[in-house]
Amino acid sequence: MLEELGRRQAGYQGEVALDYYLRLLPIDKYMILHDLNLPDGDYNCQIDTLLLTPEFALIVEVKNMAGKLIFDTENEQFTQINNDKEKGYPDPIAQAERHKQYIQKLMAGHKFPQVPVDYLVVISNNYSSYVVTGKNAFKVKPRVCKADAFTNKIQFFEKMYTNPLLTAKDLRKLGRLLVKMNTIPTSYILNKYGIKKEDIITGVFCPNCNQHAPLIRKKQKWYCPSCDIFSKAAHLNAIKDYFLLIDSKITNREFRDFVNLKSHDAAKRLLLSANLNYSGLKKVRVYYPKTFPW
Repeated sequence: MLEELGRRQAGYQGEVALDYYLRLLPIDKYMILHDLNLPDGDYNCQIDTLLLTPEFALIVEVKNMAGKLIFDTENEQFTQINNDKEKGYPDPIAQAERHKQYIQKLMAGHKFPQVPVDYLVVISNNYSSYVVTGKNAFKVKPRVCKADAFTNKIQFFEKMYTNPLLTAKDLRKLGRLLVKMNTIPTSYILNKYGIKKEDIITGVFCPNCNQHAPLIRKKQKWYCPSCDIFSKAAHLNAIKDYFLLIDSKITNREFRDFVNLKSHDAAKRLLLSANLNYSGLKKVRVYYPKTFPW
């Protein structure tokens, strides 16, 4: 988990680094969508950045990795050599091709004009180097660059695709559709690591000392026996944990089980005070965040 956290933090920093160059794109031509998680059967199609223009759609995959990066187009392999250690990773080119097919299928399914969909892999680490090898290197080389060459690569695609097929109305409609389809991946985390729901330690934990002993509900507040303090809002972190780990919605019963609370009415008051949306009546009512991150 810590290794994955490190990769995700590096990936996030890489996307932040690319933002410097994205801001140079004309806002009247480019629609920029970040961190898309689109449903694809039992899986998610995760796209770092998607650029939409009247002439083309561009999938941008960002790699913030150190050392020497090798794109082997013949064997569809991606390798990192850093500090004399060699490590293989999923091939971003093959991944971008899958994402390309997904966007093409989605646009066709919703009757949008079929603009060309292409991709670009951007290496955001200024100190890394890369090489593209294999029989398909001629095809892949124009679609890989360092971050400081990003604007030049955009010009490469602008010269390749010059026929405007999407109107301004089409772009707004497509953008709204993608945002509406965007989902925050949650429960797959437990499945990925083989963790059962019942293995998660329940209860509300102290925001001050963060001890593993759950807080006690006392005088309509949360009491920590360890540091002898009361908290009114400690349950908010527990709700956030539930949304991140288990599900994007929660019932009164599920909330009570998760925070070790017996009173239905007390649980209802706490959920209503958490500024959540809800739907349904009585036992079938579910609560969910208005936006996420919440």
